[in-house]
Amino acid sequence: MAGETSTQYVAYTLYKADPAWLRLPIEERNAGKEAFAEVVAAWQDRMELRSYSLVGVRPEVDFMLWKLTERYDDLRELTTDLNGTPLASYLSTPYSYLAAAEPSQYFEQKSKRPRKVVPRGAPYLVVYPFVKKREWYALPMDDRRRAMQEHAAVGSRFVTITNHTTYSFGIDDQEFMTAFECEEPSDFLQLMKTLRETEASRYTERDTPIFVGTAQELSEILDSLDGAAARIQA
Repeated sequence: MAGETSTQYVAYTLYKADPAWLRLPIEERNAGKEAFAEVVAAWQDRMELRSYSLVGVRPEVDFMLWKLTERYDDLRELTTDLNGTPLASYLSTPYSYLAAAEPSQYFEQKSKRPRKVVPRGAPYLVVYPFVKKREWYALPMDDRRRAMQEHAAVGSRFVTITNHTTYSFGIDDQEFMTAFECEEPSDFLQLMKTLRETEASRYTERDTPIFVGTAQELSEILDSLDGAAARIQA
């Protein structure tokens, strides 16, 4: 397909629903939700596209779409299609992040093939932008490699967590996007408590805001925005 490259782009878009949407008639809300979900479902046949709820977790966001594609224009075309739905006029995107999958310079690569992020489908996804202090890049490569290998060795002990770090240098404001699939948010809390003791963590400039998403079908997430999910269960 024209425009495809071997680079995998990884994007995270976080949405917030306007309270004014809740005051619309239920028929209008349902139609908007259905149209939005239909667009996402259609695009799931064209790219890796997963949805996560943040309802009740952070006040400034309600849900997140995790997008993975080798065709950069997919990101624009998907958003264009979503913008054509009635719900889009009541959604804002307080946060949106872009990165690309690249092999780490600190570890020997076993394969010459381009690196790809492959979601495993864990129930929770923790996402945050990451920036290192400039002093980190002044260290000799051997020192950086040793520190990162220690960092990775600690992380590998947490077998319920899968790390999907991607690179944002030159294409977004942060240096990295870090994403961790986990079985429980508390698992990630324990990992971070341990990693803060490593040498590499001394060179962290910024690792916020942090978003903890719960994997759900988009239709279920949208129903939770206006309480339809609670009414259905009742």
